[in-house]
Amino acid sequence: MKTTSYIIVLFLIVVSCSKNAQQQITNPKDYTNYLKVTKNGSLANAQKEVAFWSAKLLATPNQYPYLQKIAAANTQLFSITGNIEYLKEAETNLLQANKKTNYDNASYLRSLARNYVSQHRFKEALEILLKAEKNGENLQSTEFQLIDVYLELGNIKKAEEYLSNVKNFESFEYLIRISKFSDALGNLDSAISYLEKALKKIENSNKPELLEWTHTNLGDYYGHAGRLQDSYQSYLKALEINSNNSYAKKGIAWIVFSHEKNPAKSLEILAAIEQETMAPDLHLLKAEIAEYSGNFAEKEQHIKQYFIAVNNEKYGAMYAKYNVLLLAENKSTIKEAIEIAKREVKERPTAQSYDLLAWSYFKNGDVKKALSIIEKQVIPNTFEPELLFHAVQILKASKRNKEANLLLADLKESSFELGPNIAQMITKL
Repeated sequence: MKTTSYIIVLFLIVVSCSKNAQQQITNPKDYTNYLKVTKNGSLANAQKEVAFWSAKLLATPNQYPYLQKIAAANTQLFSITGNIEYLKEAETNLLQANKKTNYDNASYLRSLARNYVSQHRFKEALEILLKAEKNGENLQSTEFQLIDVYLELGNIKKAEEYLSNVKNFESFEYLIRISKFSDALGNLDSAISYLEKALKKIENSNKPELLEWTHTNLGDYYGHAGRLQDSYQSYLKALEINSNNSYAKKGIAWIVFSHEKNPAKSLEILAAIEQETMAPDLHLLKAEIAEYSGNFAEKEQHIKQYFIAVNNEKYGAMYAKYNVLLLAENKSTIKEAIEIAKREVKERPTAQSYDLLAWSYFKNGDVKKALSIIEKQVIPNTFEPELLFHAVQILKASKRNKEANLLLADLKESSFELGPNIAQMITKL
């Protein structure tokens, strides 16, 4: 009897250890050194570029190509620091360059369009790119960017048309677009496959920035697919290329928090990221972690810090999604949430924008209007767990339990992507 009991206990210990080992994806030994980086070579180089080309422009003001050089360096500074001032300064440089060329230089037009995309000014980006297309110079580069913008605007049909124009499975640029397109259609396996092929195209090239970008995007895709070990390894590969890659560090922080349920370690990673970038959404992740830990006063403090950070008109619509979701939670600001969501639908009529509007109406008590929107504009056009999570709640409130439960079954497989707070809510729906 004692032997049997001992075997059972031993079995339970082995199972428990095996389960914990399976849950553990990350190892601090892999990434700790990346959290201690004190020098940022990319930042220093970008600052030198701005200084160099600014001096050249000052000496020869008629050399407007220097404006594009300055803009490129400022854009790099924005991607590194998250400081919106750099992105707006780049816009100013590019507007000057385009004015000097009477908006008839396709390269300058494409650069300005990229800037507008970064600012979530997608309709303006489209207008600029159509001018570049009409110009005809290096047309394929323009077409690739048109694919990006049409996907951002939710115009799948137009994106597909341009994809057929540039079809070439030997092209890195084509492969990353067909990957994005597949993801937009909800075909994650194909999206991953195409991006893996794109990676192979440049693995042996001297293009560290493209390699870094591809690894971080693969990290995201693998995470969505539940391939967390692959996701983690992709983020580490990005950090091998650039030890200051805040996006990759944030990806690891999310794995540590959402999968491993280790809020303290996740906050440690975020603290290191905050030394490198001032991106406002870091406050929201810290708020989410505080909520999970039961520190609700701390959560509210992080949300306040977020709103302080985005209280700058230069951000425009870049953080509209987060603003709507937060403002919709408070009766005193729900009307503001609805107005922002309406603007988003007008400027970017995607399932994501319609979801924001439906959710705002729902939180304001207008369930009927919310239901109409999600049935027509959201559920048929998206596979994103967060949007379907909202749809389930609206369907439940509308007594449409059968449809809600069908979506709910899929959502339970998306707990990593949604995070532990929402995963816990799902169990109660």
